[in-house]
Order: sequence, then C-alpha cells, then structure tokens
Amino acid sequence: MESATLEARLSASAPVAPESIEDVSNRRTFFEQLLLKILYMSGPLSMIEWGNISCLSPMIVDELFRRLRTEQLCEVVGMIGDVRRVAITTQGRARAAEWMALSQYAGPAPVSLEDYVRQVRLQTVRSLEVHPAAMRRAFEHLVIDDQTLTRLGTALNSGGSIFLYGPTGSGKTTIAEALPRVLADDAVWVPHAVESDGHVITVFDPLVHKKIDRAHPSNADPRWIYCERPKVVVGGELTIEMLDLQFNPVTKFYAAPGQMKANNGVLIIDDFGRQRVRPEELLNRWVVPLDRRFDFLTLVGGKKIEVPFELFVVFATNMDPSHLADAAFLRRIQTKVHVGMATEQQFAEIFRRVCVASGLSYDAAVVDELMSVLQNQYKEPLRPCYPRDLINQIMWTARYAQQKPKLDRAALMQAAQAYFISGSEPGV
Repeated sequence: MESATLEARLSASAPVAPESIEDVSNRRTFFEQLLLKILYMSGPLSMIEWGNISCLSPMIVDELFRRLRTEQLCEVVGMIGDVRRVAITTQGRARAAEWMALSQYAGPAPVSLEDYVRQVRLQTVRSLEVHPAAMRRAFEHLVIDDQTLTRLGTALNSGGSIFLYGPTGSGKTTIAEALPRVLADDAVWVPHAVESDGHVITVFDPLVHKKIDRAHPSNADPRWIYCERPKVVVGGELTIEMLDLQFNPVTKFYAAPGQMKANNGVLIIDDFGRQRVRPEELLNRWVVPLDRRFDFLTLVGGKKIEVPFELFVVFATNMDPSHLADAAFLRRIQTKVHVGMATEQQFAEIFRRVCVASGLSYDAAVVDELMSVLQNQYKEPLRPCYPRDLINQIMWTARYAQQKPKLDRAALMQAAQAYFISGSEPGV
C-alpha cells in the first residue's frame, strides 16, 4: 500500500518531458547550439548517445539534427545497426567554437526558469505535514526531551525557519543536521540546470542532492532528477558573495548558490554570527526571501532574476539571538528553540549510546563519578558533546598503547585530564 502511494506521488509530481519540437519552439536555437557543442566536445556520437547526453527526446534530437545537417554543421558518418552515427563538420566546428566562447556548457539540456519556478512551487516545504511519529523516528539516535521535539516538529510544519540557540557543545548542530531525516520519506525533482535568456545555471550537485533510483513514469522529463529533499550546510566560511550566482569566467556559465540548491529542502547556517560577513548584513540579505518566499539573483551585467525561496532555514548559534538580530527579523523567524545542557539522566544515556557505538562496555558507576568530577572539580556543565569527546580520548590512548580500549575509572579520568583545562586537576 505504501509502495503504491509512493508510485502515485512520483507519477503525479513528475515533470513531463517535451516530445516534439513544437513543445520547445521558443528555445529551438538554444538547443541547436547545445547539441552542436556536445558533438564538438564528445566527438562522433550515435543519435541515442546524443539524446542521452542532452536528455532530450528522440523526436526533438532528430528534428534538431536535420536542421544542423541542412546547415552543414554535422553529418552522418556511419550506422550502428539502424541508428545513425553523427560527427561535426569543419564548418560546424568553427560555429561551435564561436558558441563555446559565449558558454562552454555542454551537458543535459537546462529547463526554462519558468518551468523551474513552477516545479519548485509545487514541491514547497510548506505543504509538508510532520507528526510526532516521524519526529521520533528521525531523532531516535539522539537523546532529546519531548518539549524540544514538539517545538522542532511545529517549526517544520510551518515550512519557514528556526533559531536554534544555546551554549557551545549543547548539540545544536547535531539537532539541525537531524531535521532533514524527518523528510526522508519525501522526495523532489531537481533539474540538472536552469536557463534564462541564454544564461545557464547548474543546480544539481551530487554532494547535495541524493538521487533516488526508482522506475520513473514513462513520460518523465530526464532533465530532472528524482532526489531526497536536499540538505545544505554552511558555516563560518559563508560570505555575502556566496549567496549569489557563482559565475565561472572560464566556462561562462553559473553555479547555483547554496540556498537555490537547498530549494524544497533544508538550509543550515551553522555557527551563525561567526561568519566573515557581519550578522546584520547577512540578515538584511535574508529579510525579503524569508518573508516573501522568493529571492533575487544577479547575472553578469547586473540583470536580476527572480527564483523561489522554498526552503526551511535553520540558524544555529551559541550567541544570544537578540544580540544578533533586531525585532523585525526575529519576528520572521517565528520559532526559537533553546538547546541547553543535558540533565544527569540524559548525560548518562548519551554516554551509554556512545559506548555501544564504540564497542565498549558501559559502566554506570564510572559515569556517575565522572559527572561528579565534572561538576565539582572541573566546574563544567554536562555538555552533550562530552561523552563522544571523552570516549574518543580513550580510544586514541588505547591505540597509542596498543591495548584494547576499556571504559574504567583510570581511563576516563586520564581522558578528562587530557581534555579539560583546570588549575587543580583531580587525582587519577
């Protein structure tokens, strides 16, 4: 039943491929140039290979081939069975070189900006319904209280944005990166590239978009890839320039910025407030997109294009949000979740899970003593990151000593001494 539902959703959401030259008549010249550049870059191709690279239907490729051959830009050089093998001519090579000087893009045919906008709007995160069961499944690997889980689920249902704030080591980044797991049962169509007035913007990024291998409807457009809802994480390296189109002066086409790649998914801005750009400048850049669900990107020459901003934005910071943003901006981020320190019960459970994952036997008494040492001697709170970090210290020490790692009092206190800074270290 669930499989049938997924198949129905896949079929209903799939962009339909253009079948005839009439379907792309307003972009015919662009596709002719693209096919000739592909031939220029690849060498002789069969008609099937030509269609596979361009992601255009056989009828469209055949019609464009006829036009290119009429202009003596390409020719048939043989047959593979009953399929023609095509090569570029000398005249075609000269023409292709002219077009390559304008743009070296020679991959899958881009979809139009209008089609991209329409598909992204159909796949908006605002249409998602998130329920407690899905939240519990997505966060089952973490120790998190029900109140925080409810707030996170509420934020996801808004389809908007969220501020995760709290002290360092409290697990904000881990929580932020778990949010896309809630959307794991859903999927979207992502284009290889988008074209606007001859300008090509590559969108599909294999580092961001995880392709789902399923049988597609027969009329699905191969210029689109069926993927999990994307997750993009940016941190302290973020600059204001990275939020605009990335033009390559050599290839003469663009790469989409992070927020465009994250459309229909999640964008995580980690360590917000510690970027190389001032927080207020970054926030001003987000005001219109967060409020109106569209963004303006700038092409070389100054022309701006409007693209959807259909994504869930997570700002994770260990700074006070009221010190980073004014009231007008905080109003647009309607969910703020404070992520604090672990309770003793949570700390012990995190420690137990880290031990299981590391293949160590868990000793509750040793961990209870550690918590007392942390709070009374090191004057440290119970940060959720400490179990992982201390177990790592134990594993590294055992590797150095060529011994089997073991969780006992001596190993744990030695790990604490290596990890923490204190004027009066406890005895081993």
